[in-house]
Amino acid sequence: MDSTIAAPVAVETLGGWRRFLAFSGPAYLISAGYMDPGNWATDLEGGARFGYRLLWVLAAANLMALLLQTLSARLGIGAGRDLAQCCRENYPRPVAIALWLLAEGAIAACDLAEVLGTAIGLKLLFGIPLAVGVVLTAFSTLAILSLSRYGIRLIERLVLALVSLIGICIAIQIAMARPDWGAVALGLRPQLAPEMLFVAAGMLGATVMPHNLYLHSALVQTRAIGQSAESKKRAAKFNLLDSALALNAAFLVNGGLLVLAAAVFHAGGIVVTEIAQAHRLLSPLLGTGLAGVLFAVALIAAGQSSTVTGTMAGQIVMEGFLNLRLRPWLRSFVTRMVALVPALATIWFAGEGSTYQLLILSQVILSLQLPFAVIPLVRFTSEPGRVGELHSPGWLKILAWACAALIVSLNVWLLTQTIPPQVLVPLGVPLLALLGYLATAKPAGRTATLLRPAPVAEPFSRPVYATILVPLDHSNLDREALTHALALARSHGSRLHLLHVEESVASLVYGEQARTAEEAEGADYLRSIADTIAREGVPVTSEVVYSGRPREEIVRVARNVKADLVVMGSHGHKGFKDILFGTTINAVRHRLGIPVLAVTAGG
Repeated sequence: MDSTIAAPVAVETLGGWRRFLAFSGPAYLISAGYMDPGNWATDLEGGARFGYRLLWVLAAANLMALLLQTLSARLGIGAGRDLAQCCRENYPRPVAIALWLLAEGAIAACDLAEVLGTAIGLKLLFGIPLAVGVVLTAFSTLAILSLSRYGIRLIERLVLALVSLIGICIAIQIAMARPDWGAVALGLRPQLAPEMLFVAAGMLGATVMPHNLYLHSALVQTRAIGQSAESKKRAAKFNLLDSALALNAAFLVNGGLLVLAAAVFHAGGIVVTEIAQAHRLLSPLLGTGLAGVLFAVALIAAGQSSTVTGTMAGQIVMEGFLNLRLRPWLRSFVTRMVALVPALATIWFAGEGSTYQLLILSQVILSLQLPFAVIPLVRFTSEPGRVGELHSPGWLKILAWACAALIVSLNVWLLTQTIPPQVLVPLGVPLLALLGYLATAKPAGRTATLLRPAPVAEPFSRPVYATILVPLDHSNLDREALTHALALARSHGSRLHLLHVEESVASLVYGEQARTAEEAEGADYLRSIADTIAREGVPVTSEVVYSGRPREEIVRVARNVKADLVVMGSHGHKGFKDILFGTTINAVRHRLGIPVLAVTAGG
C-alpha cells in the first residue's frame, strides 16, 4: 500500500470519538465472517422448522463469539503475537503442524460455503448455471483484494458496504413478512427440545468461526497503541466496544434470517432445507418479486464480504504457523481452488441439488476445528507472563473454559450424529488425543524468531561506490549481504543504506498503519545493525517500509538515495519456487541501471 494513501493511525494522540474511530475497523472485517452463506443454511432451516424458538441459540452464540473475539483481541494486544504465532512458538513442531492443517481445513471449508453461496446467488439473480458461477467466484475475490493497494480504509468501507447491503435487504424482507414480534421476544427465552438439538448445534458451529480468532488477534496489532500497560488496557477497551457493535450487527442479520424463515415458512407449515428453495418460495408467499431479488443480492454480498476476510485469515495462519509468506493473490487462488474442486465435482456428479449437503458438510468441518483454536486461545490469555495485565481474571477464566467445554461437547455430539462410525473412530481418536494435550500440557515460553546482528567481515578493495543499498529480509542471508556490503563500504569509503520491506499481511493491507510486535521487532533489529555498523566508523542510514511489495520498494528507495550498488541476499529459488515466492532480484536487476550483487549462503 502506498504510504501517501495510508498515513499511520496515531491512536495515542487522539481523543474521544476520534480515538474510537481510529480503533474501529478490524471487528467489522471479522463480523463479515459471522454472516457467511453457511450461516444462512442453518438460520433458514432453524426458523422454518422451529419458528422463533431457536432465536435464543443465536443470541447465546453471539455472546460466545463476543467472548472469544475479545480474548483474541487481548492476546494480540497483550502478547504482541497472533494466535497462530503463539501456537508455533509454544507447542512442539508436530503439534503446531497439526493445528495448522486443521486451521487450513477450516478456512477451505469456510471458503467452500462462500463459493457455493455466491454461485447460488448468481444463479438466482441472473440465471447463471451453478458450475459457471462457481468458476466466476475464483476471480471476484482477487478483484476485491487488488483494491488493498489503495488503502485498508477502502477495503473496510467496501466490506462495511456489503454488510450494510445484507442488513438492508433482510430488513426490507422482514418488513414485508410482518412477523409476530411478541413471539420473537419469547424466542429469546432459552428452550431446547430434543428434536432441536441437532439444528441448534449446527447453528452454533456456523456462528463461531475458528479462523476469525486467528485473524482478529493479528488485526488488532495494526494500531500504534503504545507499549505502556495503560495504553494496552485502553486499546483492549476500545476493541471490546468495536467488537460488541460489529458482532451485534452480525447477530441482527442472522436473527433476521431466522425471523424471516419463521414468519414466512414456519407459519405456512413449509420446511425449507435449501437456500434455492427459500428463494423460490419467498416471492409468491410475500406477494412480490422484489423479495426474491433482495434475497439473492444479500446472499451474493454475504459470500463476497466473508471471502475477503477468509483470504486474509488464510495468509495470517500460514505466516503464523509456518513463517511462510506467499504472494497474496497466489494464497487466495490456492485456497479458492481447494474449494472449487469439491464444489464442481459435487455439481458434476451429484447434481445441483446436492450443494446444500455440501454446505452442511462445510459447517461440520468448521465445528471439528473450532475447539483446536478455542482451547489454545483460552490458555494463552490466562497467563500473566504472556499477555501482561490483560490476562483473564478469575471470572473470565471460568466463563472462557465453560464456553470451551460447551463448544467441545456440542461439537462432539454433532460429529457423532453426522459422521459414520467407521470414519469417526479413526479420525476422532487422534483428534481427541490432540485436544487432551492442548487442554493439559503447559505451553512453553516464548521463543525468539528474529535474526540478530552478526559480526561482519574485514574490508578490502578501493573506493568505487558512494552509496550502497542493502535490502534485508530477516533471514540468514542478511549476514552474508552485510558482510559483503560492509567490506565494500570500508574499502570504497561508501555510505550504507539499510532497507527492510515488511511483507506481512498486516503490512500489505494496512501499510504504515501496521504496528504488530513482529514489525516492531523488525524495526529494532534494523536499528541495532545500523548502530553496530556506525560504531565501526562506516556512515549508515536505515529505513523500514510497510507496503508488502519488496520489488517496487527496493527500486524506489535505490533511486531516492541515488544508490550506486545494491547488495542483497539470494535464496536461489528456481522453477516452481519462483512462482511461489517471487523473483525479487531479477525484478530489481531489470529495473535499475546500477550493479546488483546477489549474495547466496556461504557466498
